[in-house]
Amino acid sequence: METKKRNLKGSIIPVIVLVLWQYASIRELVPEYLLPSPLKLAFIGWDFMTGALDLTPYSGTFFKHFSASVGRVAAGFLIASALGIILGYSSGRSRTFNELVNPILNGVKAVPGIGWLPVALVWFGVGQKTTVFLISLAAFFPVYMNTCMGAMRVPEIYIKSARMMGASKSRIWTTVIIPASIDSLLAGLRLAMGVSWAYLVLGEITGVAEGLGAVMMDGRMLGHVDVVIMTMILIAVLGWLCDCMLTGIFRLSSKIGGRHYVL
Repeated sequence: METKKRNLKGSIIPVIVLVLWQYASIRELVPEYLLPSPLKLAFIGWDFMTGALDLTPYSGTFFKHFSASVGRVAAGFLIASALGIILGYSSGRSRTFNELVNPILNGVKAVPGIGWLPVALVWFGVGQKTTVFLISLAAFFPVYMNTCMGAMRVPEIYIKSARMMGASKSRIWTTVIIPASIDSLLAGLRLAMGVSWAYLVLGEITGVAEGLGAVMMDGRMLGHVDVVIMTMILIAVLGWLCDCMLTGIFRLSSKIGGRHYVL
């Protein structure tokens, strides 16, 4: 019930924005070639998914582009999560390891994603590998930083108590360190998921044939502002759904494990 109330409150501002947006379009306060109405975008989106209206060159091609983009996001996110969790826990629980890797990672983190694009194109060429590389690189740092901080902040008294009760190192990790830092890990994963969708567009506007970012770039080149905005909305919705999936998985695990996570 509480979740439903929260979702209902979260829909208030989007509904108000849509109503004002539609009103401005009806009153012609904003030219349609600059900002199409929500109703027109709804028709464009429906046609993009079903091909029923044949309104644009992208009619009925949604699932082809959707599957390509989701595959790239999933690959980049999983690579970033695996590396971020392993290195984050290692850095958070080992001062020596932290001192070795932190200067390098902080230097790499300071370079913006767009700065890696030319290098990625030289290394991997235009296509899947470049996009996955950019997503992995960008999504790695939120996971690493949050996991590292969560591991550092595990109270030492918990670990000492586990040792006094005869827990092995592996048992301390699975029953003390990871459960105590799981909220920080979830925060990092949620940030990484949002970054993954953002960098998907950066990777796909470089000339790939399929993907939502490719549709966005093609729409701009052909003057279809409605397609560009519709694709932006779809990416935002997909990013939100992925975030809901992540929090749903952690909620389910919290019920099974008897823990409460800050979501």
